[in-house]
Amino acid sequence: MPDLTIAGIPGSLRKNAYSRGLLLAAQELAPPGSHVDLVDIRGFPVFNQDEESPLPEPVRRAKELVKRADAVLFSVNEHNYGLSAAEKNAIDWISRPYPDNSWNGKPAGILSASIGQVGGARAQYELRQTMVFLNLFPINRPEVIVSFAADKFDAQGRLTDEKVRSFLANHLVELVRYTRVLTRPA
Repeated sequence: MPDLTIAGIPGSLRKNAYSRGLLLAAQELAPPGSHVDLVDIRGFPVFNQDEESPLPEPVRRAKELVKRADAVLFSVNEHNYGLSAAEKNAIDWISRPYPDNSWNGKPAGILSASIGQVGGARAQYELRQTMVFLNLFPINRPEVIVSFAADKFDAQGRLTDEKVRSFLANHLVELVRYTRVLTRPA
C-alpha cells in the first residue's frame, strides 16, 4: 500500500503552543506507512472574499498541501469556548473559493490540549459542526483531549506524558485505518 500523507493543522500561531506540540508528537508517532506534514498557517490574512483571486501565497501553499493529503489532523486550541481565530481563519481560507473546498471528502482526526480541566473539548465540538458543511469525515475514537497540558509538555513544547503519547498513537492508527477504508477502491 502507498504511504498516506496526513496534513497537520495547528490551532495556534504560537511557537510552543500545545496544539503544535501535539502535531510534532504526531509526526514522531505516525504509524508505519504514514507521515504527518505540518501546514503553515502563519501569514494568512484575515479572510476576505474580495481577496480570493488570486489567493494569497501562504493560503495557496496550504490549500495545495491539504488537497494532496490523504487525511487531515486538526490540533485545536480552545479560545473562549471555541476555535481559535487563527485556526478558524485557516479553515475558511482553505475551503475557498467556494467550488474549490480543499477539505472536501477528507478523513480527519481531532486533537486538543489546554491548561484547564476540559482540555479543549468544546472547541473540538465546534470543529465537528463546521466539518459537516466542509464534508470532512472525522474519526470518533479514541479521543485525544489533553487537560492540564502544562504538566504534560516540557518548556520546548514537546509532549512528554507517556499516557497521552499512547492515546495519540492510537488515534493515528485509527485515522490511518479509517483513511484506508474510506479511500479503498470500490
